[in-house]
Amino acid sequence: MKILVSDTISDEGLALLKQSNVEYQYSPEITAPDLLKIITSFDALIVRSRTKVTEEVLSKATNLKVIGRAGVGVDNIDTEAASAKGLKVLNTPDALTNAVAEFTIALMLDLIRKIPYADASMKLGKWEKSKIQGMELKGRTYGTIGIGRIGQRVAEIAHAFGMKIMANDVIIIPEQLVSRLGIVVASQEQVFKEADFVDLHVPLTAKTRNLVNYEKMKIMKPTSFLINTSRGQVVNESDLLRALNEKVIAGAALDVFEIEPPTLSELLKHEKLIATPHVAGQTAEAQTKAGAQIVEQVLKALA
Repeated sequence: MKILVSDTISDEGLALLKQSNVEYQYSPEITAPDLLKIITSFDALIVRSRTKVTEEVLSKATNLKVIGRAGVGVDNIDTEAASAKGLKVLNTPDALTNAVAEFTIALMLDLIRKIPYADASMKLGKWEKSKIQGMELKGRTYGTIGIGRIGQRVAEIAHAFGMKIMANDVIIIPEQLVSRLGIVVASQEQVFKEADFVDLHVPLTAKTRNLVNYEKMKIMKPTSFLINTSRGQVVNESDLLRALNEKVIAGAALDVFEIEPPTLSELLKHEKLIATPHVAGQTAEAQTKAGAQIVEQVLKALA
């Protein structure tokens, strides 16, 4: 059995590979053409988000049995083609939960307290104390589209801040969770209309692509904020730029983009946008867990 690791994983994950009886190759910077040349030799492939496991790659992967994604989403893997070949596709949904949730709260605080602006202003030698007036999270409404593992964790933290919680999901939200956090189960339109923060925690599917467009943002309050740490294609970036320019919403924070890395566009430079380079899950703890968990799962599947 041979495993190819084509993206960076934690030392803990590599240590588990070394301890196993399975042969492996660690090539975290392998190019797409080189991947096509060698993939036929491997029984398992471990990736993060950099490697694109396309139908073309899978057509060359004649010995492949398992694909492991050290992370949550699997939209960089052609799951339909993998399923057609009878391959197992594994991921680590629990590993990044707390990291992404805490990052989401950090973005909320950055938006409402104008922390990035205050820092940049100080570094320019300014003292704009009277100009930089923020607001408090307590008493405001946190609205999440998608309340799976990450959405639930954000809701728990938001509840501890004294926020009201609204949630919409395609699944039935457990009554115990609703009762514990005082969640108002709402339609998508209600969340967009009433929440002070609209936060997205959905996978990328045909139904969620361009989920947030200009029409949806027009429903939002002009004092509200949009946050996306899920997948970039869920938000129509051209529509978001228009909404910010027209002051339809007060601001937005994006950790994910339609194309990554994005070009330095008018949207990225917008004063009402906080932009980060897909780092919500980038904590030492989360990456340690993700690397170790995916190696354990792949080894178990091969066995």
